[in-house]
Amino acid sequence: MLTQIVVWLNQWANGIAGLVLRPVSWTPGWVSTTVIGALAGVAMLIVFKYTSHQSAIKRTRNQIKANLLALSLFKDDLRVGLRAQGSLLLGAGQLLGLSLAPMLVMLIPTCLLLGQLALWYQAKPLAVGEEAIVTLHTAHDPDSVANVQIAAAPFFEVAKGPVRAPADDFVSWQLRGLQPGTHEITFELADQQFTKQFSVGDGYMPISLLRPAWNWSEVLLHPREAPFGAASPVQSIEIVYPDRDSWTSGTDSWLIYWFLISMVAAFAARPFLNVNI
Repeated sequence: MLTQIVVWLNQWANGIAGLVLRPVSWTPGWVSTTVIGALAGVAMLIVFKYTSHQSAIKRTRNQIKANLLALSLFKDDLRVGLRAQGSLLLGAGQLLGLSLAPMLVMLIPTCLLLGQLALWYQAKPLAVGEEAIVTLHTAHDPDSVANVQIAAAPFFEVAKGPVRAPADDFVSWQLRGLQPGTHEITFELADQQFTKQFSVGDGYMPISLLRPAWNWSEVLLHPREAPFGAASPVQSIEIVYPDRDSWTSGTDSWLIYWFLISMVAAFAARPFLNVNI
């Protein structure tokens, strides 16, 4: 049931992201990650304001400031110092508790957003003539590994393979991209067809690294394609795309940059929006 809920959420997120994130394809990577990070930071700040107990947070922060002042003024009084330190720990715990509700509210939208951004920044598409390894994982059935075939298409050619590993339930090919665009590779097994998106081009385009199995965590991380059912003879199909080389919008580093920009934007906007954190 949890996996089905994530599938529904991804369908909703894919529809919105398809419109909202379209400018990513024609803007420099550092511009899009900066703008998206800043807007996300301000949006999260607004959500925090209206889902948190602002007066309680303000009161707790004032108490923390008072205890810090007491430590400075009465540093030679052991009893006062210990009492102030205990109050500081209590205040920190209270702030954490007061932040839990808005954090839970923002958790699901943030995860959905990061899943959509990963489609654009986590890898780059194949250049025309470049090769990638495609791996199809089957259910625990050696016959499936032996019989699965890849259907010929004009947008790719098989450079190597198939390499079959029945003991490990997978078969791999090395494919060479021939035509720019987002295509669908078709695999045939037992009179059934299974597809996987295949992206060739340059610049920025949404790339699905994995068509996942029926597992909620994989579905959350790879939202673009529908997962395979639990009873499907094919459990997942993965393509190893090249890494994107950029410290602002490159593989893995885009997430760090996005987080830093969103935090800076949130703290910069905090005085203007009158938010206590």
